[in-house]
Amino acid sequence: MSEVADLFRALGSPVRLELLAHLESGAATVTELVDALDASQPLVSQHLRVLKQHRLVASVRRGQSVVYEITDEHVAHIIGDAIAHLKEKS
Repeated sequence: MSEVADLFRALGSPVRLELLAHLESGAATVTELVDALDASQPLVSQHLRVLKQHRLVASVRRGQSVVYEITDEHVAHIIGDAIAHLKEKS
C-alpha cells in the first residue's frame, strides 16, 4: 500500500495531472508542454522530473530533441476514472 500511496502523491499535483493528460494524446517536448500548459519551463521540467522518478513518464531522444511520453496506459485510466467519478457526483 505504501507504493500505491506514493503513486497518488505523484499524481497529487494539478500541473502533473495536466502534463499526463496532455501526454495521453502523444509524446511531446518540454517546449510543447510549456506552450500547452502556459507554464514556465522550470516548472514543467520540475514536474516532469517527479513523474519520471515515479516511472510515470519516460524521456526519449529523437534527433536533437527530447520527448516525454507516458510509460503506462494504466496511468491514463486512473486519471480518466477520477474525472468520470467527479462528473457523476456533479
